[in-house]
Amino acid sequence: MKRVLITGTAGFIGFHLAKLLLSEGFRVHGYDGMTDYYDVTLKQRRHQMLLQSPGFSATEDLLENHERLMQVADEFQPEVIVHLAAQAGVRYSLEDPRSYVSSNVVGTFNVMEVARQHEVAHLLMASTSSVYGANEVMPFTEVEKADTPLTIYAATKKANEAMGHSYAHLWNLPTTMFRFFTVYGTWGRPDLALYKFVDAILDGRPIDIYNHGDMYRDFTYVEDLVRGIRLLIDVPPERPASAEEIEEGDSLSHAAPWRVVNIGNGDKVRLMDFVEAIEEALGKKAIRNYMPMQMGDVPATWADNDLLQRLTGYRPQTDFKDGIARFVEWFRDYHQK
Repeated sequence: MKRVLITGTAGFIGFHLAKLLLSEGFRVHGYDGMTDYYDVTLKQRRHQMLLQSPGFSATEDLLENHERLMQVADEFQPEVIVHLAAQAGVRYSLEDPRSYVSSNVVGTFNVMEVARQHEVAHLLMASTSSVYGANEVMPFTEVEKADTPLTIYAATKKANEAMGHSYAHLWNLPTTMFRFFTVYGTWGRPDLALYKFVDAILDGRPIDIYNHGDMYRDFTYVEDLVRGIRLLIDVPPERPASAEEIEEGDSLSHAAPWRVVNIGNGDKVRLMDFVEAIEEALGKKAIRNYMPMQMGDVPATWADNDLLQRLTGYRPQTDFKDGIARFVEWFRDYHQK
């Protein structure tokens, strides 16, 4: 499988995935709306870098434009689609929930229609650890119910999982949903905690630390994440003949070639340890502004990544201190700080 259509290639994760696939000789077509949720210049720089490769081409348009998306697929003839484009951000979903329904529900439906009509060998779509919502049993495993999302962002992603299952069942479309866990790394989004913390500390501004620092996250380095996606491309789910065929711990549906997979480091890190690692990498202390828990936020995330390893032989493994050091080096260079 050498022709991959990726939505969201000007985004943080899509950029890194496209770069990885291009390095392995894939042909990649990117589709991105270049919305102004954050600095479009950063998105343009990512695309410019990808366009240095002869194997990369791109279209700038919204997922909601179904005709344009279909035209792109008709011309490119993808064998695999990786759907990463979305209205991101847990907190922004409190301010503008309608944009999440438009991008994440309508846009995803359009992507699934393209995958169905082109009968792609594998459709892979991004979900999020946020779908675990109010679940309290950790580490989070894919076979647990995830029926208590706490934000409209999480709800739209849970809807994507259900939509994907229905298409997998109806059209025998091999579909893998992957749930991300607090992704960070070079070329990251300015609305993510690491980016905001580094920027504020260097400028001498205070950083907001929610729940008074009593938070835990499964921080996943972006290059580890996209390596997991790359390996999952090669293992499209197959519809089982019966439920008895499904191994314990496998989220494979008994009614469709559909599976959900966690991609996380498999470790929960205390937020204050994360902050201290940033301070160490910068050689500068943060001015800490302790705040109560935000609406819709959760105190902890922690991935069980056994299924990912069983399917691909791979587990993310970058230590958060090493990942932070790499990000700081990139940030200083990019912003000349």
